[in-house]
Amino acid sequence: MTTIIPKLEEAQLPGLEANLDRKPEWQPRYPGSDRLEGKVAIVTGGDSGIGRAVAVLFAREGASIVISHLEEDEDARDTARMIADEGAKAVTIAGDIGDPDHCRKIVELAITSFGQLDILVNNAGEQHPDSEVTEISDHQLKRTFQTNVYGMFYLVQQALPHLKEGSTIINCTSVTMYKGADELLDYSATKGAITAFTRSLSQNLADKGIRVNGVAPGPIWTPLNPCGGASEEKLETFGESTPMGRPGQPNEVAPCFLFLACDDASYMSGQVLHPNGGVIVGS
Repeated sequence: MTTIIPKLEEAQLPGLEANLDRKPEWQPRYPGSDRLEGKVAIVTGGDSGIGRAVAVLFAREGASIVISHLEEDEDARDTARMIADEGAKAVTIAGDIGDPDHCRKIVELAITSFGQLDILVNNAGEQHPDSEVTEISDHQLKRTFQTNVYGMFYLVQQALPHLKEGSTIINCTSVTMYKGADELLDYSATKGAITAFTRSLSQNLADKGIRVNGVAPGPIWTPLNPCGGASEEKLETFGESTPMGRPGQPNEVAPCFLFLACDDASYMSGQVLHPNGGVIVGS
């Protein structure tokens, strides 16, 4: 397949967390209890937002982390420093997960750096708001699916030979898969595909003892939306439509990933958790 090279319509995307005036809250909220001691995790989009919160929380729980990111080197360095502050190890790798060869390099980095791979967090994604379906360019459509869906397939394919019984895969879907989003047609469609992939892969890998689950965040304050992933009109009231009346923070989402990654969720596979501010959706 021909790789669709990033050509982001919004020049500020993917967006640096370091440049936001109102910083997302990534800090873990409680002491660690070694729930991931000795584990190695890949976290895509681990440089900022939800990915940063997940990476640092995993580190607090004893895991070594591979941070995959597109081009936000400053954010990735900051996250690696935060992980080091937790007494854990981290390596970073920049590149496009829509490229299968790059996904091979991510997994190879985990193995060469830490000798194993136990947890794959498919968190990275991109979105572009369009008020009309006719405004979605062919390039944007292909690119969004390549990043959000194909990248997950590529990483799972590369990771699987190194995963063993007890390993976990956690995919980031979205509340938009369940309730729709009028300005995020292609993005919402990818999230529907991710949910179906999660459920199907969980059945496919059950006999190997590998659990596959998902997390479907609601409106979360990360660089994705203020740096071009949402229209100015939507940003003015971002998160206010939830029953809680506010957007969530990355450190309110990260514990869902931790629960699914550790043995606390040993009898869960093919499931999706919903940190979304109280929005009731079908499971």
